[in-house]
Amino acid sequence: MEQTKVLFHPVISSIQKIALYETKARFYLIGSNNTQTRFRVLKIDRMEPYELSVVDDKVEYTQEEIRDLVTMIDVGNRTRAGQRSGSSGVARVVSAFGIVGGKKTNGVGGTVEDTASQNKPPFWHSIWKRNAFPRLVPAFGLLGFVKFLEGYYIILVTKRRRVAFVGYHTIYKIEDTSMIYIPNDGIRVSHPDEQRYVKMFQSIDLSSNFYFSYSYDITHTLQNNMSLPRNIVPAPSDGNGGGVPQFKTSDGGGSNPVQEADDLFTFWKFSSKQQQDGPDVKDSKMKTVDYGVCNKPNRRFVWNLHLLRKVEGDLHPDWILYIMHGFVGQSNMSIYGRSVYVTIIARRSSKYAGTRFLKRGANFEGDVANEVETEQMVHDSAVSSFYSGHFSSFVQLRGSVPSQWSQDISKMVPKPAISFDLSDPFCETAGEHINQLLSRYGSPIIILNLVKKREKKKHESMLSEEFSSAVKYLNQFLPPEHHIQYISFDMARMNKGKEANVMGRLAQIAYNAVCKTGIFQNQKPYHSQNPRYVLGKPFIGLHGVQCRLQTGVIRVNCVDCLDRTNTAQFAIGKCTLGFQLCALGVLDAPTLEFDSDCVRMLEELYEDHGDTLALQYGGSQLVHRIKTYRKTAPWTSQGNDIMQTLSRYYSNTFSDAEKQHTMNLFLGLFVPDESKPPIWELMTDYYLHHPQALGQKKVKRVPRSQWWNAEVLRYLPRAYDDVFKSCSDVMQVGRDEEMADGYVDYHRPYEFSVLSEMFAYKISHSVRDFMPHFTTNFSPFTVRIRPGRRREDSSSKGGTMKNPSLTGQSSTGSTASSASSSSESEDTDEDDDSHNTDSQLTPSRDSCSRNITFESLFPSMKQVYGTEIQHPKKSDVLMYKRYVLIGHSAIKTDTETRISKTVKLVQQSAFSLDTTFEVMPPKVSRASQEIYRQYAERGRSGASEPSLTDLMKYQKYVSNGTLQRDDWDDSV
Repeated sequence: MEQTKVLFHPVISSIQKIALYETKARFYLIGSNNTQTRFRVLKIDRMEPYELSVVDDKVEYTQEEIRDLVTMIDVGNRTRAGQRSGSSGVARVVSAFGIVGGKKTNGVGGTVEDTASQNKPPFWHSIWKRNAFPRLVPAFGLLGFVKFLEGYYIILVTKRRRVAFVGYHTIYKIEDTSMIYIPNDGIRVSHPDEQRYVKMFQSIDLSSNFYFSYSYDITHTLQNNMSLPRNIVPAPSDGNGGGVPQFKTSDGGGSNPVQEADDLFTFWKFSSKQQQDGPDVKDSKMKTVDYGVCNKPNRRFVWNLHLLRKVEGDLHPDWILYIMHGFVGQSNMSIYGRSVYVTIIARRSSKYAGTRFLKRGANFEGDVANEVETEQMVHDSAVSSFYSGHFSSFVQLRGSVPSQWSQDISKMVPKPAISFDLSDPFCETAGEHINQLLSRYGSPIIILNLVKKREKKKHESMLSEEFSSAVKYLNQFLPPEHHIQYISFDMARMNKGKEANVMGRLAQIAYNAVCKTGIFQNQKPYHSQNPRYVLGKPFIGLHGVQCRLQTGVIRVNCVDCLDRTNTAQFAIGKCTLGFQLCALGVLDAPTLEFDSDCVRMLEELYEDHGDTLALQYGGSQLVHRIKTYRKTAPWTSQGNDIMQTLSRYYSNTFSDAEKQHTMNLFLGLFVPDESKPPIWELMTDYYLHHPQALGQKKVKRVPRSQWWNAEVLRYLPRAYDDVFKSCSDVMQVGRDEEMADGYVDYHRPYEFSVLSEMFAYKISHSVRDFMPHFTTNFSPFTVRIRPGRRREDSSSKGGTMKNPSLTGQSSTGSTASSASSSSESEDTDEDDDSHNTDSQLTPSRDSCSRNITFESLFPSMKQVYGTEIQHPKKSDVLMYKRYVLIGHSAIKTDTETRISKTVKLVQQSAFSLDTTFEVMPPKVSRASQEIYRQYAERGRSGASEPSLTDLMKYQKYVSNGTLQRDDWDDSV
């Protein structure tokens, strides 16, 4: 009997290196994979002054074919036989990692892959030398094309840097880009406003927090990426387990596109049963079929859609590179040598995006300002495969209050007045937004509103009242089990006073909320795990593995969705991390203390996360940090907070208008046209973000009471987007092919790698960057309480910037120690309010100058190592005496024969054949192997049915016990 097991692999793009060749009439874009065995060619016409003409033959070439092609192009463009001119011959202009757009910057820190500084690969070098190209600038990918008032520009990624790994999949950060004008100079028609538009476009710094991946879809959550695509249709079983799914390349089809959710996963339930029963079935053969899946991106979080608009439908998918804006940070938590990666991915929405005071509230379609989806992933890096590894994730959301409100910035005041632009008696804007959340995340929707509730003069409280009344109105029309859960917590008021306990209250809210939404994990919970700590809805996921799903989302907001929101999200993330570590089998209970290395590492990640998003939206770093609400911030941080407030005020007053114009131009909300006034002459961009006000988009007409989508409500609590996930292509691949082999893409055996330059050595590490020196307890969950005076944060001294990622000194922004000196890393170990009982750290200068004692200069062994030498116990002394007496009695001399009688200890297992090159392992009996196999099988699939022999023995035992009990009753 033959069984079929279907495995799905995310397709790895075969274009990861790009070379741009130039002739007078065309650009030739040649893309290749990392091993330079597969090539594709793109031809771009340079004789069109205004239009874009791109030809993709969709043919895959070999090395020999591409070499002949480049030679033929070079020979065909020579002016005379045997001669070459710089204008007509072919020249390699740039090599890239992807097509994007932006200005050139130099990244500092981390491992930056710069094609211009790398050694030329043998193949490219042979072409370059053979054709004697006069110019050579390499690159890594294509981001798109853009046009203003003249011709089109092509935008390429020329530097990239690894910032995170999700299993075998690499996430890159853009470090530098190149923007090249396509039309030939001979046909160029100049326009006076062209250069101003170019400078405005390039002011979007694409080297600042833009990310991409060749294989992993970073625009979707891990739960969505590991769910079954909608256009994979289960096939009926043939009775022998040979049912293989069928595939479609469209989103549905048929007369009934909406089916029951459970019907979509019949095949995977059947496969799961096969995997459980497979080992017990004799003479069964397992056939494995591998398929490559290309996901469709979540266009909400794609920032170069406008750049790809002209070519997205015509080019091969390998040419298309989607980029995400936001934050990516990753740290390595070492648990007694076991590496667990903690990753934070923040996706900033491209819908209704803008700057702080210019984008408030929401548009008519329910897209809110400063909407950021933050995903916290935890996975065991020992097994990186999606099929065998253990991954867990949790998603939370931040965004502005969903209403039509704004602030008047015509007057230069610190807090502009809040006003409501439109009356919304039926809460249509909030309804559209909540309907989106139900579709994207499912239910329950938990809203944590941190806006002030009571004020002497109403300012923020107006938003709180508006939001609260909107939720009450919308809940009238929802089923009770899917009601929106609204929590209002005035953090600013709670933080007043010395006895304030903001973090304690947030921890209670976070625990209750996380227990309701659950977390995602791709593996079945352990049998020994406490059922109280198993969160998430049970489900049969990818490859028939039982997993747990997160249903619903926690939505956090304050007025700006910056400082207070980031602290609340950290509290939720800290609570979630405990449950995630329980799911990985690391902890028994989801309890994490603040002053531990683990939580300090997570706090650093969330502060970098908050700083990055605050710079993007507000123009400065965080003003009120997590330490502010924990009452542990050093007194010198007040000056830094004042400087950040002034920086944010200056940015909002003088530069936000220009940044908003730039963002509208980059996202394609404003397209330059000679018949329209330029963007800098627009009085307002209101109509760009609200096209319904001009009648350009039709407003949906639905009953006021039905603000929700009936199809979305039908599949709750599951997310509609997960149930009907679609993919662009499904193809059968070989497991050893590079496009499906994540192992080869991760380890790169075809390259010479220096271990010290690998990302695994540069990632933030809990032992190196957070564990104190001279400690005897290496657990990252131990509370570190340090004696004496607290040391101030080294980053606050001298007014230096805290976040290294914002200055380009760190790849992920999660630590400053990887780019700092050893003395700076020691200061990093001693910040916070936390203290350490098992380590003696150097006292501060002030304390040394006041009181220098012998004990402070020469600490005792107890202070340094946590133990000291003591006199042995009486029982230990007696035991040692017995040991000595046994030794004396074992060796006795016979005075007559003078023969020494010695007790010889013979080693039972002697490895006589062992050498320094080879060790022969001991033989294990078949019975022992069978016992271990049964033990491992019991741990994997649980208890099994006892054998017939065991049942007979137990029955005999019970019957003997019954007879003896009857005899005893008779005797009584």
